[in-house]
Amino acid sequence: MASPIKITMSGYGPPSTGFSKSLVFIGDRIKREFGDRIAIDYVFNIMDHGHKAEDIIPRVEDGTFTMGYQSSSYLTDRVPELGFVDLPFLFSSNAQARGAMDGALGKFLEQKTEEKCNYRILGWFENGFRHISNKLRPIHTPADMKGMKIRVLPSEIHRRTFELLGAQAMRMDLTEAIKMVVAGTLDAQENPLANTVTYGVHKFHKFHTLTNHFYISRPIFFNRDAFDSWPQDLQEAMRRAVKDAVLAQRKLAEQEHEDSKKAIEAEGCVFNALTPAEHAKFVAAVQPLLNDASKMFGDQMFKMVPK
Repeated sequence: MASPIKITMSGYGPPSTGFSKSLVFIGDRIKREFGDRIAIDYVFNIMDHGHKAEDIIPRVEDGTFTMGYQSSSYLTDRVPELGFVDLPFLFSSNAQARGAMDGALGKFLEQKTEEKCNYRILGWFENGFRHISNKLRPIHTPADMKGMKIRVLPSEIHRRTFELLGAQAMRMDLTEAIKMVVAGTLDAQENPLANTVTYGVHKFHKFHTLTNHFYISRPIFFNRDAFDSWPQDLQEAMRRAVKDAVLAQRKLAEQEHEDSKKAIEAEGCVFNALTPAEHAKFVAAVQPLLNDASKMFGDQMFKMVPK
């Protein structure tokens, strides 16, 4: 009997997160269909093993792990087109963003990423809309962010966005950011509420502003050499499993948002959502970047965003 095909799935969150549960969803589906032909291992949180969150990217590419996910912003240095979905206020709703990532825009970005990386991208988990937490004061306008030291993802567009908002943008990996939040040396960070709670930031940051400034996806990537070596029936089954897992993860993300908001409030934190007038001030502040976007990316990608 042939040795089973080994598949190691990796992530950077505890087993309780929707992302980890979605890995199990995929693994259980494949195991049911293929039985002893497959051996599945999970590394739910590589940070528990002394790695940085961003280490998933090279570890999947070199075949240490078979599959992983990571925020698309981490790949913008290699795949400039991914910077398009880093633009502030690009999407106005989950439905619009999901339509884009499931449609022509997602397919285009998959193609561009596979041209530059040793991956097969099978779908996009929803990291979702991001919000700002800080230890200093409530945020209602860009003026409230003046001089704030804020951690940003490794994206030039994210850096420029927060500099236009008046903050001091600091690019760093999640592991370093968590240490600085705990030490009190990082004024602010931006994340979906679920991430803010998962990593315990709400225990150190009192002020939380619902800004919806970015919507970020996490590509689900497989080592291309491994994936392409699989029998056709396994490749097709994995594509189906990932597609269904994305839908399941989105439902989990919606519930995690509500649960996380309650957890932040229970910690005694102060919440505020931007009013339409306040939102307009944020959009106006980043307008120079939005004006440059058509030059950077061309009209083609904007046409791929559903209205």
